[in-house]
Amino acid sequence: MPLYKLADFDPNYRDTFGGDDIKGLPLYTQGQNRVGTVIDALVDPDGRFRYLVIDTEFDANRKKILLPIGLTRIDYNVQRVYVDGLSREQLQNLPEYRDDITVDYDYEEQVRRAYRTPGSNVTYDRNTYSYQQDANLYNLNEQNHQNLKLYEERLIANKNRIKTGEVAVGKHIETETARVSVPIEKERVVIERVPVTEEGMVVDSNEVQFQEGEVARIEIYEETPEIHKEAFVREEVHVKKVVEQDVVEAQDTIRREELDIKTEGDLPLSQNDINEIDRT
Repeated sequence: MPLYKLADFDPNYRDTFGGDDIKGLPLYTQGQNRVGTVIDALVDPDGRFRYLVIDTEFDANRKKILLPIGLTRIDYNVQRVYVDGLSREQLQNLPEYRDDITVDYDYEEQVRRAYRTPGSNVTYDRNTYSYQQDANLYNLNEQNHQNLKLYEERLIANKNRIKTGEVAVGKHIETETARVSVPIEKERVVIERVPVTEEGMVVDSNEVQFQEGEVARIEIYEETPEIHKEAFVREEVHVKKVVEQDVVEAQDTIRREELDIKTEGDLPLSQNDINEIDRT
């Protein structure tokens, strides 16, 4: 059965675990001795954890090993992984893990033999082997793998764009009576008869020429008003909208869960552990 690195099997595994990440968690024994750091995990095709990849810190000769998941207790509240009974002798007998190693049945058997109870007479067949045959190595003990999530409420501010009104700008026609004055000129003929000042003065008949049909013509003009309408631009109206910014503040009562720790008996809980829990 092939095994996969955690990120290869599920690139979004952090979201799957609600933001928790097992990588980088320190590995401690039950005696509060730090023995290494989790750098990866191996899962089967169904996504079940089978091994934690540990970068050990027992001595100067560091090496990477595989730790069966059933021997661990993951405590996200204190950001630690605990291991039951990992001894220096077991570490020395464990095969070294490298990224280029193919984790096949033979390699896993080397790992399992280092963790199995000495003197076991159980025989294993590569063709029929099941992880349930080593249930103590691979089954997660729910009593030792409990996650306690602390929740808190937060005020989330979003904005919705809603229509609050509308301005319609148009035009209509109004009528009124306008008056205009235009001065005009009219011509007329004035005929005046003027009496002779020297009445009865004799005129020489030879100088007088009597004629009929003599007519004096005078042309008479007058001005007539010419009224018409023309359109002019009276004013311009510019229509636009501007955005005004404002800050709206809101307040509400939110809740947050805090961790209450109660211990009974003589537990190996140090002050550093309590401080780490408080910070978490």
